Amino acid sequence: MADSIWCNGCLMPQDGLRISPFDRGLTVGLGLFGTILAIDGRPLLLDRHLARHAAGAQRLGWEMPDRIALEQGIRELLEANRLTRGAARIRLFQTAGSGTLSDPALGPDCLTVLTAVALPASPASLSLCLSPWVRNERSPLAGLKCASYAENVLALQQARSKGFDEPIFLNTTGEVCETATANLFAVRDGLLFTPPLSSGCLPGVMREQVLELAGHHQIQAEVVPFRLERLISSDELFLTSSLRGIVPVTRLDQHDFSPGLLTARICGLLSGLLGSSGATG
Repeated sequence: MADSIWCNGCLMPQDGLRISPFDRGLTVGLGLFGTILAIDGRPLLLDRHLARHAAGAQRLGWEMPDRIALEQGIRELLEANRLTRGAARIRLFQTAGSGTLSDPALGPDCLTVLTAVALPASPASLSLCLSPWVRNERSPLAGLKCASYAENVLALQQARSKGFDEPIFLNTTGEVCETATANLFAVRDGLLFTPPLSSGCLPGVMREQVLELAGHHQIQAEVVPFRLERLISSDELFLTSSLRGIVPVTRLDQHDFSPGLLTARICGLLSGLLGSSGATG
C-alpha cells in the first residue's frame, strides 16, 4: 500500500491527490511550503514553523490553514506512514489554486497538502562554493518559502557538479546571504555573526532558534551585513536548517575550516533544548 498524504483535512493515498491543471501553484509556482523535522512522532518547533507560514500567507493576502486541523493531520499522517520512531520529514505545501495571473488570491480549489517520509541521517560536515548567481534582496519573493524553487535547484546542481555540497549566494550588493537550503553562521574571535533578513535570506526557524540560544547563554552574536572576505577569514562556519539542525562547514571553495568550540557548544545547547521540548517546540 502506498504511503498516505493529507490534503485539505483528509488522509488519502498518494495517487489519490487531484490537482487542477490551472492551479497556479503548478503553473507559475504560486505556493508556500515548509519542512518540519519530526523525531519519534514529535514535530519539533512546530509553533515557529506555523508562525512563519502564517507570515508568508499574510504577505500574499492568503488565509492561513486551520492550525488545529494541521496539527491533527500531522499526527495522523505520521501514524499512517509508520513514522512514530526515528526521524521524519514533514512537508507542508499550500497552493494558490486556479485564478487569474494578475490576482494572487487563493482560488476555490486551493490545496493544503502534508507529506511525511523517513529522513536519513544528517551529514557530519558540508563543503561550500560561491554561486555564480545572486539573490535579489529586493524581490517580492525575498524571505518567502515559495514554491518557485527552481533557482535553488539549479544552483545546488551546479555546486555539486563541482564537487561541493552547497552554493553560497551573495545578494545584488555583494553581501553574503545564504545557501540554497540553509542559513549561514560564522565565528570569528569568539563572536557569532549571521546575515540579516534584509540581505534577502529566508527567516529560517533554526536560524531564529540559534540566535535565541546565543542570547540566553551569553554568546555574543551580531546580525549584520558582511562580505565574502569576512566569511573567508572566519574561524568557524556552520549551516542551520530545520531538518539538519547545525552542520559544520569544513571547506569554502579552496579555504579549509575546522569545527570549533563555539559550534560544538551551540550544537550541544540545541540538542538539549530539542530533546527536552514539547511537540510544539
